[in-house]
Amino acid sequence: MKYVLEVDLEAGRMTGDTAAELGRILRYWGGNLHHYALRPGDGSGLYDSGYAEVGSWRVTGRPGEEPGEEPAEAGG
Repeated sequence: MKYVLEVDLEAGRMTGDTAAELGRILRYWGGNLHHYALRPGDGSGLYDSGYAEVGSWRVTGRPGEEPGEEPAEAGG
């Protein structure tokens, strides 16, 4: 499984003080993840301090899968 966090550094307030906005997003989600089971399919939008959506996070893969591992065939 993978935890993927993507932020568009050219969106919303990210174009101002990029480091401060990105730091705020990372601190917020670092403290908020305990509300999620962190299973494949979990995810949410990411918002800057002006409440504009600037990215998202998601959990991908299957439980027990290692990153880069080929997914198992369905039904086999």
